[in-house]
Amino acid sequence: MTVTPAHLRALASRAEALTTEVRALCDSAPDGSPERDPLVAARHAADWLARGAEDLQRAAQDLAGLQSRPCGMPWSVCPEHGNTLASRAGISTCRVCRRTWSYDRPGQPCQEPVTWKVIDRAGTETRMCNGHVLGARAAAAGATFIRLDEAPAQP
Repeated sequence: MTVTPAHLRALASRAEALTTEVRALCDSAPDGSPERDPLVAARHAADWLARGAEDLQRAAQDLAGLQSRPCGMPWSVCPEHGNTLASRAGISTCRVCRRTWSYDRPGQPCQEPVTWKVIDRAGTETRMCNGHVLGARAAAAGATFIRLDEAPAQP
């Protein structure tokens, strides 16, 4: 399983909801009642849950930052159509959508954001953008393709 920022944010949200529920339960015991003393430990646990939720949110931000790094493949592609670029006189054009770039895009490392983790049959992991994954799907038989920004399954 690949952990995504969405997974971590969903866990943080659940921890925040549980924190709120525990605190509400603790606050429902009347002042001076015998239940108040044992609930001190429950309130302490709610404080730990709140800190855990903050840590999960921070981890989601850090992971999103890592995943927002550029693809970095040694050549650039059309982000929508993949390896469909033609370049002439320093101008690159996608042969499918006709989008143009005012530089030799295929001659530059890819700066598109990483959106996929590709694991080949040997277990080698490569992170790449949408455009590069199009070519990888055609060329890498038996590879596993994992979208990094997928929403987590709901429990």
